[in-house]
Amino acid sequence: TLAIDSVISRTTVMELCEAFFELAPPTRLRLRDEALSGTLEALTSGQADLAIGVTPDPASNTSDVHSKSLGVMSFVYAVAPHHPLANAPEPLSDALIQQHRAVAVADSVQRGRGLTFGLLSGQDVFTVGSMHAKLDAHLRGLGGGSLPRCMADPYIDTGRLVVKKTERGHRQVAIHYAWRGGKTAIRGRALQWWLQQLESATTRAALLEQHRGHS
Repeated sequence: TLAIDSVISRTTVMELCEAFFELAPPTRLRLRDEALSGTLEALTSGQADLAIGVTPDPASNTSDVHSKSLGVMSFVYAVAPHHPLANAPEPLSDALIQQHRAVAVADSVQRGRGLTFGLLSGQDVFTVGSMHAKLDAHLRGLGGGSLPRCMADPYIDTGRLVVKKTERGHRQVAIHYAWRGGKTAIRGRALQWWLQQLESATTRAALLEQHRGHS
């Protein structure tokens, strides 16, 4: 079972699944869509064997979780060209942003309050289930907020999204993948295969960057 965070490229995950099934493995594969702290929780609660797209680095919290870096994801504050903030003078202040609805991805965590990023106290929030739904809401002018640069770029290039400088500046987030198992744990062959694929820098970059398939 793989827990896949909503910032991760679904196209790349499916290409990896395709390669895995070509081996005719005696193993069933299950994908879980997760977001924010729910991605790591799926792993630590035993509901997933591998979590892709974890932040922050989980290995610092527990001894039986191992993690490696996938890379760094840049986020930009972006709105639709017809959104009121599109023509507002830069940098946008927190006070100005707070007057407009934010689009947020719901944390898929089962227990606890979960994580939020970039939301301001008292701000109206439209909560959606995935990063692709958040992108869709931004394109429709339903709110503003930070989007992964690689996901937003095709729409920035065509003028369907406008990047705005904010007083807080652009965020950079370190993204990891993680798996369970103490030092002596014997990894199943399926998990070994996935970890081997993730050793490839090309694969790691694709998991963070290949979002152009989304229409």
